[in-house]
Amino acid sequence: MRSIHVVTHPEASHHVEGLVGGWHDSTLTPEGLREAAAIARALRTEIPEGAEVELISSDLRRTRRTAQEIGGLLGVEAALDPRLREKSYGEAEGRPQEWLDKRFVPPPATGDRMGHDEGIEGAETRAEFAGRIYEAMDGILRHPYEHQVIVTHGFALTFVVAAWIGMPIDSLGHVNFRVASGSITHLREDDFFHNRQLVRLGDTRHLEG
Repeated sequence: MRSIHVVTHPEASHHVEGLVGGWHDSTLTPEGLREAAAIARALRTEIPEGAEVELISSDLRRTRRTAQEIGGLLGVEAALDPRLREKSYGEAEGRPQEWLDKRFVPPPATGDRMGHDEGIEGAETRAEFAGRIYEAMDGILRHPYEHQVIVTHGFALTFVVAAWIGMPIDSLGHVNFRVASGSITHLREDDFFHNRQLVRLGDTRHLEG
């Protein structure tokens, strides 16, 4: 059996400052640090003591710091993979969200949504974004671990889950698994039928209280 816990980083400085995230290298806020510790405790209760665990994280500071909290309790060091970063918003990154909102060209309801140009210099298309997440997941799924933890970003999670359940990239134009910051999504593959399950999506109960 394989279990993968996909973590979306908790509150970061760009959230509270109203800035565009993407590859902008924001840090966790004090609240985000508290939430990262709660995520780590939740994972420690779900993953058996003594189990061999692989921890893989986006290389941006907000995900690295989250992974440090998790790794500290699980006794493992995170492997960093830049392919797990959030979508790149090009020249909009680090600017006020309203700057992006005024210039953003939304995708059409039908037609080529994957290759759509959003009107922002240097921004990734949905196809480019999904492609690198799928590449990262191909590598992760080749690793023979029963327990894996992936620390990534909110939009990126959609393509992590889509890759897990085997959706072809050209079918992803309308797919969106929306989750909150600081959430845990549980993916599981049984060792008999090798069916892949989405056990729990975007769970935030560990952040309560």
